[in-house]
Amino acid sequence: MKLINYIIIFSIIVLNAALGKEKPPFKNILVLDKPKVYNEIIFQDRDGNQLDLNLINTDELYILNFWATWCAPCKDEMPSLDKLQAKDGIYIFPINMEEKNLKNTDKFYKDLNIKNLNTYFDNGLKLVKVFTLRGVPTTIIFNKNKEMVARISGSIDFEDEKFVSWLYSIK
Repeated sequence: MKLINYIIIFSIIVLNAALGKEKPPFKNILVLDKPKVYNEIIFQDRDGNQLDLNLINTDELYILNFWATWCAPCKDEMPSLDKLQAKDGIYIFPINMEEKNLKNTDKFYKDLNIKNLNTYFDNGLKLVKVFTLRGVPTTIIFNKNKEMVARISGSIDFEDEKFVSWLYSIK
C-alpha cells in the first residue's frame, strides 16, 4: 500500500512539473534541460566600455541577440526585437558580431526605425566562441538568475503573443 502511495505521489509531482513548463512556440527554440551558468559574459557597449552580464543588478530576463548588418533574417527580426525591449521585465542586448563600425550600425538601426535598443559589440568574437555560435541571428535567453535557459537559432517574430507568453513563463 505504501509503495502505491509513493508511486501516485511521484506521478503527481512529475505530471505537475511537466505541465508547469510551457512548451516553446517555435521549433527553432532549444530549451535547456538544466540552466547553464557562465562565469563571465563580457561584451562592449558602443563607447567601448566592457560589460559583464553577471554584474548587472536587475531582476529581469536577459536576451543576447547576435546579429550583423549584412544579415537579411536579422533585418527581418530586429523591429520585433525592438518592440519586445519596450516590455517590462526584459532587457535585450543586441550584439553586433562585425568589427565595430558605428556608422554602419547606426544606419542599420535608422533604416529599421529602431528606437528602444542600444548597440553592443562582441570584440574579438569572444562570446561567439563561448556560446559556440554557428550563424546569425542567434538569440540566447537567460533567466532572472542570469542562467542560460534557451537558445534560438535563426530568426523569429519576437512580437508573437505565444512567444511573449512563453518568455514570461521562464523564471
